[in-house]
Amino acid sequence: MREIMIDKDLIYDWNQKYPQKFPSVELCDETLRDGIQSPSVRDPHISDKRELLELMNNLHITVANIGLPGAGPRAYNDVLALANYAQKQRLNIEVICAARTLRADIEPIARIQELSGRPISAYCFLGTSPIRQMVEDWSIERLKKTTDEALSFALKENLDVAFVTEDTTRSSPEVLKELFSHALNLGVKRLVLCDTVGHATPDGIAALIAFTQELIKQSGQRVFIDWHGHNDRGLALSNALWAAYHGCDRIHGTAFGIGERVGNTSLDQLLVNLKLLGGFDHDLSNLSIYLEKAAQACALELPANYPVFGHDAFRTATGVHAAAVIKALARNNKVLANIIYSGVPAHWFGKNQIIDIGPMSGASNVRYWLAKNNIDASESLVKALLNFAKSQDQVLSCEQIREFVKTHCQA
Repeated sequence: MREIMIDKDLIYDWNQKYPQKFPSVELCDETLRDGIQSPSVRDPHISDKRELLELMNNLHITVANIGLPGAGPRAYNDVLALANYAQKQRLNIEVICAARTLRADIEPIARIQELSGRPISAYCFLGTSPIRQMVEDWSIERLKKTTDEALSFALKENLDVAFVTEDTTRSSPEVLKELFSHALNLGVKRLVLCDTVGHATPDGIAALIAFTQELIKQSGQRVFIDWHGHNDRGLALSNALWAAYHGCDRIHGTAFGIGERVGNTSLDQLLVNLKLLGGFDHDLSNLSIYLEKAAQACALELPANYPVFGHDAFRTATGVHAAAVIKALARNNKVLANIIYSGVPAHWFGKNQIIDIGPMSGASNVRYWLAKNNIDASESLVKALLNFAKSQDQVLSCEQIREFVKTHCQA
């Protein structure tokens, strides 16, 4: 079916109040590090990790966090294998590793970089919020000393270094100013702002980014800003978009938003929205392949109503909705069919409309389903099947429909 463009006058877009071209940002896929910290997923086999890394690369995701090698032998071996694979396959994707701001965590990264020949950035994290300082009995002097020792070692080992302030969104400006300025003086080229417990709101993000940008400006250095958000308040996606809009250069996320507690920013939802906002220029029709692999590798069961990639995302059994979709398809217009009852064009992301039969269906659902499955739709069959569907308490399965058709035709 040929794709026909939709006249812009058919949809009044209130979103055009905002800039038509959303700022382009780099994307960091944390699935193989922060994502697998979820207590409910499986740490994938190394063969699955290699495949996921290649799929990330094919989607033009900028950066992949391939693990925290200081966590133990399995983590170290997997990170080494992934770095070797990225180098051997000449993948374009940049690879990074997480580390506590400790020499013991940074040493394995330096070793892997040397063994693989693949440049690796060390993302060194340090807790900075008052509540963490109180629980750990950390003074600002100790934090600065720890930062100085670890980052100086990393830079001496020829690692690119990002300074990650854990729980940034609950850290005081006084502490952040001291630590950020100290890190910048050491030669760090990237600061990572973390909403570690999902505390932030958009206004807080705007204030934090402006504060960080001013410090960088005062330093006179060329330094980039990352955003790493969690979803405890359900705001991770909107916060990530807000962070991009207000000037963060790189946004972190994971497949399906998996991660600690309720998880991270959903990278797939972020990609979908950046695509719709004009901030991501690459084809995403294979995004579903990456997500299917991530779900299988992590032993993750996806909710049916998950946006865009859940089973119900483009599925309806409601008569009014189905009738509109069917009328659009009858015009030989796939684009129209994909947006008449959806804010997301299904075909952009390798998906199609699905029309089922259930208690809220109309005759158009039945006729469409039968035609789609090459079954002659006599009026008696349509009426009987519709009556049967309306007597049920849920959508009919394909098996139920075929069995009903068989019984009806034999009667």
